Amino acid sequence: MKLGIVGLPNVGKSTLFNSLTKAGAESANYPFCTIDPNVGIVAVPDERVDYLGEFYHSKKVTHAVVEFVDIAGLVKGASKGEGLGNQFLANIREVDAIVHVVRCFEDENVVHVDGSIDPVRDIETINLELIFSDIEVLERRMVKMSRAARSDKSVAKEYAFCERLMAHLQDGNVAKTLELNDEEQAYLAEYNLLTAKPVIYAANVGEDDAKDGNQYVERVREYVRDEDSEVFVVCAEIEQEICDFDEEEKAMFLEDLGLKESGLDRLIAAGYHLLGLISFLTSGEDESRAWTIKAGTKAPQAAGKIHTDFERGFIRAEVVNYKDFRACGSIAAAREKGLVRLEGKDYVMADGDITLFRFNV
Repeated sequence: MKLGIVGLPNVGKSTLFNSLTKAGAESANYPFCTIDPNVGIVAVPDERVDYLGEFYHSKKVTHAVVEFVDIAGLVKGASKGEGLGNQFLANIREVDAIVHVVRCFEDENVVHVDGSIDPVRDIETINLELIFSDIEVLERRMVKMSRAARSDKSVAKEYAFCERLMAHLQDGNVAKTLELNDEEQAYLAEYNLLTAKPVIYAANVGEDDAKDGNQYVERVREYVRDEDSEVFVVCAEIEQEICDFDEEEKAMFLEDLGLKESGLDRLIAAGYHLLGLISFLTSGEDESRAWTIKAGTKAPQAAGKIHTDFERGFIRAEVVNYKDFRACGSIAAAREKGLVRLEGKDYVMADGDITLFRFNV
């Protein structure tokens, strides 16, 4: 999973990125501090993998990972090269989903590029630049298609869709809000438009509002209510403070604030939910590992995540869900209760499946 962190200057993007990844991106109280996109790889917290690693005394424990890309603050006119311009818009095209950090805190010591706190205005500013960039991409595509559309019915059909999509964008709407049939959805997926990407809105608040949010957060939720998006409250300052704590210290600190989990945990959960991802597990003496797949993936394709030979020569999968394994205490006990199953090519993987793949190449 690759997530791009975007937002206006000074909304807390780099502070949040630093705390999530401990990658040390420079953070300062002025625009364009992030000159190049910073990339950080973060292990997905998963106590199931840790438990299996201890149970089997695995030599290696490997968590799933999330790649975060911190992209410089966008401003009005970014699509036309203002600020640091299109080079950063290009970086966003490579991510699976966008984490849009929205300023929902007041602090007179931290300047706002537009002079006041208004998260809805900020969202609209960013969206407009992404829309402008998408219009340029679509225009270039339509120019290439125009001649062929005169003689090729299939191209003409796609060109008509592009015209409808263009009108939608020019009205100030993001691409993902356009109603589509399956064929049109396939067209859109090819274009890799910025405004078609899933979005997680990170409402960055002050420490006092970290538990329940505030009026600004509610405005964000109301504004994006009809979008297929995730909204979560985070305090970048708290995340920065706890990023070097061990797990026990972190848990105590969060408990004192009335928080059940860190912003990183909630962000990853939001990303998995938004993108429809789950994890299956493999475990043994050599390694215990979590593998990320799309919900609905069948067993052979899940096996292919480990190695292409596993998919090509797939015979069957021996499966027990983690919850059943944990409740029984061992594979042998789970097998006695009939909870270890042999599954074939049509088996749809479930989150937390501990799996041993049988194959022959």
